[in-house]
Amino acid sequence: MAKITTSQWMRTYHRYLGFFLTGIMAVYAISGIILIFRNTDFLKKEYTTQKNIGQYIAANQLGKVLKNKRLKVEKEEGDVYYFKNGTYNKTSGEVIITQKRLPYVLDKMTHLHKAKSGERFYYLNIFFGMALLFFVVSAFWMYLPSTSIFRKGMYFTIIGILFTLILLFV
Repeated sequence: MAKITTSQWMRTYHRYLGFFLTGIMAVYAISGIILIFRNTDFLKKEYTTQKNIGQYIAANQLGKVLKNKRLKVEKEEGDVYYFKNGTYNKTSGEVIITQKRLPYVLDKMTHLHKAKSGERFYYLNIFFGMALLFFVVSAFWMYLPSTSIFRKGMYFTIIGILFTLILLFV
C-alpha cells in the first residue's frame, strides 16, 4: 500500500473541506458585503411595531421593559416620552417603535456572521475561522516547492502579506 504524503493529505482535505464549506462561505461573503453598509439604509425596510406595555413606566425603566439597554428618553411632552425611533404614552401604555431592518434572510445571514460567544451558533464561527486558517496553511502544500507555480505563489504570498500590513497599519 502506498504511503500518503503530507502534500496529498493536505490537497485532499483542502479540496473536500472547500466543497463542504461552499454554502457557508457564500453566506459569509454576502453578509460581509452587506455589513459594510450597516450604518446606512441600504436594502433596509421600515417596520413599525405598536403594542401596550403598561401604564406609567418611569423614563429610566422604559429601556429595561423594552429590552433595549441603549434606549434613552430624549424628551418628554405631556404624557409622551420620545426616544430614538419611537414614542411611549405613559397614560395609555402604548409604545410605537419604528425600525429599519434588512429583509428576513439577509438579517439571518448578518446575524450569523456577527454571532458572539453567548449566542446559539458561535461555535460555527470558530469552526469556520479554523477552516479558513487550514486553507491558508494547506495552500502551501498544493504544489511542489521546486515548481515555478509554487515560486510565483510565494511572490503573491509576500505581496498579499505586505498589502495586509499596509491595510492594518496605514
